[in-house]
Amino acid sequence: MHRLIETLPRLRRGHPWLTDVLLVVLVAVPPVIRPQPGWRPVWVQAVVYAALVLPLLWRRRRPVLVAALVTVAFWAQFLGQVWGQEPGRGAVALAAVLATLTVRGLRRAAAATAICAAGCVLLWIPAWQRDYGGPGARGAWLTPLAVGLLLAGAWVFGEYVRARRAYVAEFERRAALAESERLALARVAVAEERARIAREIHDVLAHSVSVMVLNAEGGRLMRHTDPTIVDRTLGVISATGRDALDELRRLLEVLRTPDADASAGAPGPGSGNGGAGESLSADLRRLVGRLNTNGTRARLDLRGEPAGLPADLTVQTYRIVQEALTNVVKHAPPDAAIHVRVDTGTEGPGRLLRVRVENSAGAGAAPTHPTPLRSCGHGLTGMRERTALYGGSLDAGPTPDGGYRITATLRPTAPDPTTATP
Repeated sequence: MHRLIETLPRLRRGHPWLTDVLLVVLVAVPPVIRPQPGWRPVWVQAVVYAALVLPLLWRRRRPVLVAALVTVAFWAQFLGQVWGQEPGRGAVALAAVLATLTVRGLRRAAAATAICAAGCVLLWIPAWQRDYGGPGARGAWLTPLAVGLLLAGAWVFGEYVRARRAYVAEFERRAALAESERLALARVAVAEERARIAREIHDVLAHSVSVMVLNAEGGRLMRHTDPTIVDRTLGVISATGRDALDELRRLLEVLRTPDADASAGAPGPGSGNGGAGESLSADLRRLVGRLNTNGTRARLDLRGEPAGLPADLTVQTYRIVQEALTNVVKHAPPDAAIHVRVDTGTEGPGRLLRVRVENSAGAGAAPTHPTPLRSCGHGLTGMRERTALYGGSLDAGPTPDGGYRITATLRPTAPDPTTATP
């Protein structure tokens, strides 16, 4: 029984004509066609009966036309006294078309059908009074009352079905909308995660590999001039490679453990001992110290109070400086002076963290200058994304003396917790 109850709605939706056939059967059974004194001949009864019942098969496609045909047949039944004073199947057929009209929302057609049916019933009352009236007789009023209640019930039932269908349709629409929003948010989350992973890997590898490649080429060019430079260069390459491996390992650990604290396990500052600000200072000194080989002059200027900085903000700051220095290594001459300035500001409302990385034009490229590294153009985009995480801004452009300057401003007191990532 339970399986039958679950199957019937699917069967009705897949084969709506079955409902029409069932309705016709319910209206037509039991038949009223038979020889009876005072009734019309059987063939007349059959014609009127067919006019009342058969149009119901097309009630879905032509509801107004079917209602008109059934109403005309009901009037023909009354005017011709086909079944004497008995309403017969006419009232049941009218109730069926009236319910169909209200379900479809055709209230004007339903009202017109109800008025025509009521007019016919009112005209029928004198005949009922004559045939069924008399002292204490109730049949004269029971018949019109029953017909009226049947038509009113059909109208109410149609309105209920229409409201129920509208409710279900709205519920399904909202469910589909919620599902589409969920899928859209999932796609956005996946895109943001892919962008975050790409940004982290780019920052880790681009800087470290660039420093290693250019130091290796510089060491190869200076091996016959000053062997001590080669030793220092190999030390820088080794330290840079080890740091890159450590950062990649920490990054992979964060990616493999979604529930872990991303900022705690992030590569860069904040992953060592001590506070985030002190770790940022130590990591920046080590980062800038890698560039003080082969005659490159790099200077770090730290200002402000390092205390009170969010761990994630120190990671973003470190990555911005790292990517800016990567651009210097790729594009600036080997003798260009580099000045890195980081001002962490003071604790309190309105605190700003400012970063400036500037390089000079240099005295001119040497004949043995290594081949410049190719750039994919994602560095500035990644830095802008990082500053945007903390409501900041980034400016980059050439300086009047032919060098290049990158300045970034971040707001430590107003991070976006929904998008801030390590």
